[in-house]
Amino acid sequence: MSKIIVMAGTGFDTMGGISSVVKVYRDAGLFQRYPIVYLATHCDGSAATKLGAALRAYGRYLLMLLSFKVGLLHVHVASRASFWRKMPLFLLAFLFRIPTILHLHGAEFVIFYEQESGPVRRRLIRAVFNRAHRVVVLSDMWKQWVESIGVRAPVQAIYNPVMLPAATEWSARASGQLLFLGRLGKRKGTYDLVDALSRLPAAPEALLGGDGETAQTTDYARQRGLGDKVRMLGWVGPEQKAGLLASATIYVLPSYNEGLPMSLLEAMAAGMPVLSTTVGGIPEAVSDGVEGFLVQAGDIDALTARLDQLLADPALAQRMGAAARRKVETTFASGAVLPRIEQLYQELGFARA
Repeated sequence: MSKIIVMAGTGFDTMGGISSVVKVYRDAGLFQRYPIVYLATHCDGSAATKLGAALRAYGRYLLMLLSFKVGLLHVHVASRASFWRKMPLFLLAFLFRIPTILHLHGAEFVIFYEQESGPVRRRLIRAVFNRAHRVVVLSDMWKQWVESIGVRAPVQAIYNPVMLPAATEWSARASGQLLFLGRLGKRKGTYDLVDALSRLPAAPEALLGGDGETAQTTDYARQRGLGDKVRMLGWVGPEQKAGLLASATIYVLPSYNEGLPMSLLEAMAAGMPVLSTTVGGIPEAVSDGVEGFLVQAGDIDALTARLDQLLADPALAQRMGAAARRKVETTFASGAVLPRIEQLYQELGFARA
């Protein structure tokens, strides 16, 4: 009997980074080259809807295990509920002696582990990591942290992949238009961005796409006299996102915690200069002064200064956007990243179809 790879994560139609990553895997042909069965353990919706998705995934998984079809388990995990929700999958794999890949995405996993989990939970988290055959993280920074907590399983840094869109002429971009995509709120630096805009002599138009604290951000912008400059787009679908990435001038993501944000990589792939922060894996994607600018999280003065610099120098913004696309072509495009995932599969017993 031929074996399958069970990959588990959020549903393809949900919001968030894990969904974006696995859709690139699918669209780039990984599911055709390997016998992957995808289990959606999470979905958007009510608590009852989410519980139903998890229970259905557990049921399917158990049936596949009992029929001895599973040869490898590849689980995409984040922090908090995501980690605990995936734990039964790992425990059953350990019981059935199935090789496992733990693929860590959580931007706030350090906070979850160090501040929110007591000694017993930390030991349990480490035990799951240590029983995995491979641990995949999103950057060298995350690799160093995982190893620092006593994880002895092999840890590999494999970047998130993105699809490379058709190149966009710089002249087609709206002059000075800013774009932010993500869950609006303090962690993503949304309020810092509004503060920075309010300090500019002439604030540009800022398009904010995503869910989260939309009403609060709207009120915050209005209080600072930016009601006509900050536009809330809500959560944007793939086609709308492609249009925004092809038309805006500068991508801004002043986050406080990140893994390796897909939205930032997608903006770079589209040829946009990036203004972001020195958190998570971002410094491995953006070299300060080359593909964009990086500032310390929470440094609104620096954020304002770099915004002003990019807006005042379109030629600089264009050069940085071109450099960002070149970086993606060589390092983050699906063709550069997926061979490393495939190598893991081959090491754990699966040949490419």
